[in-house]
Amino acid sequence: MTLTIPTSPAALSRLTILVLASTYPRWAGDPEPAFVHELCKYLSLEHRVIVLCPHAPGALEKEMFDGVEVVRYRYAPRSWEILVNAGGIINNLRQKPLTALLLPGFIFFQFWGAVRLARLHRVDAIHAHWLIPQGLIAAVVGSLFSRRIPFVVTSHGADLYALRGWLMGLLKRFVAARANAITVVSGAMQSDIVRLKVQLAKVSIQPMGIDFECRFTPDPAVARSSNEILFVGRLVEKKGLSYLIDAMPAILAARPSACLKIVGFGPEEIPLRERVRRMRLSQVHFMGAVQQADLPTLYRRAAVFVAPFVRASNGDIEGLGLVVGEAIGCHCPVVAGDVPAVKDVIAEGEGRVVSPLDTAALANAIVEILENPKPALDSVTKARLRLMQQLSWPVVAAGYSKLLRKICGATNSIAVKR
Repeated sequence: MTLTIPTSPAALSRLTILVLASTYPRWAGDPEPAFVHELCKYLSLEHRVIVLCPHAPGALEKEMFDGVEVVRYRYAPRSWEILVNAGGIINNLRQKPLTALLLPGFIFFQFWGAVRLARLHRVDAIHAHWLIPQGLIAAVVGSLFSRRIPFVVTSHGADLYALRGWLMGLLKRFVAARANAITVVSGAMQSDIVRLKVQLAKVSIQPMGIDFECRFTPDPAVARSSNEILFVGRLVEKKGLSYLIDAMPAILAARPSACLKIVGFGPEEIPLRERVRRMRLSQVHFMGAVQQADLPTLYRRAAVFVAPFVRASNGDIEGLGLVVGEAIGCHCPVVAGDVPAVKDVIAEGEGRVVSPLDTAALANAIVEILENPKPALDSVTKARLRLMQQLSWPVVAAGYSKLLRKICGATNSIAVKR
């Protein structure tokens, strides 16, 4: 393993990092996406990390969570704090337009909380997850102090692709121009972020990570099914689950014993259940939300994991597709939708990539693995070794730590082997 050892006094210091986020676990075992928390957990081994995120019913307003100081700000009466969870802000606004009334409070109170925390704790750097609104808040808050606070903004995909229109474009360019560094989670996003007229030197590809060491690991003791198809993800349009459901009759015609297990929740659940009912697909099972700790067993047991990513009607598209990497980590064969970001997770020959819009091609790819699994199992073994070098959390966190030190002026370092 290569370690970066700082040599300047500034580089040796422990930074205080303020993290601004929308999506964040409400409690231990929360099925909501946990990638921001996982990054913060690893960064907290080297730095002081304070997270400011929205409150949700049932969550604590302040806590020490895996070494991370978490402050959850209130933006509405408790029962109305429904803007973020169960689908994400963009999808919730699409499903329930009246939730837009919560946006002013959501943005203002995160801004006010960031000002207060920056003043109380002498923050060295801000890490904003998502261009809007967190990047905008970081840009404004950082400029309010006589000692300007540098910030990194990370785009995860939806903020770049789904927030469209001249006003959103103007705000994103404002953020990009003032950020000290911009990260995107996949190579596919790099060319899109540059269209904001940002200096290419500011932009780097810094993905989120996967726990290949302890959680998403193979287990020979778990018997792999020969007919179980697995889907894991939010039930939103860009995940493409409707196309997988439409492919099921063709799959069942070839493999009558096949079944589909759907793990996840979100605003599309009711129409998807109705689609299954209309098609009389008794072999399709909705399992609801599952804790992160329980996912590996599902990946280890499935015959094939399917992530039929598509571009949503609002332009939103998958930024990276970590669930594919999680499945590979558990040596589960994969079939994924042909969106640009998938190329960062599946190299040629490591899995099947098809257009879910062609349900016949999707069905054929799945049936091929069900009927002849050995080549697919062999390919994911190779894929896992590659991804461990790129997406394991220690590697990812080291990249972000180096970037945060750089924007704080702590750039001198040497590399050694351990």
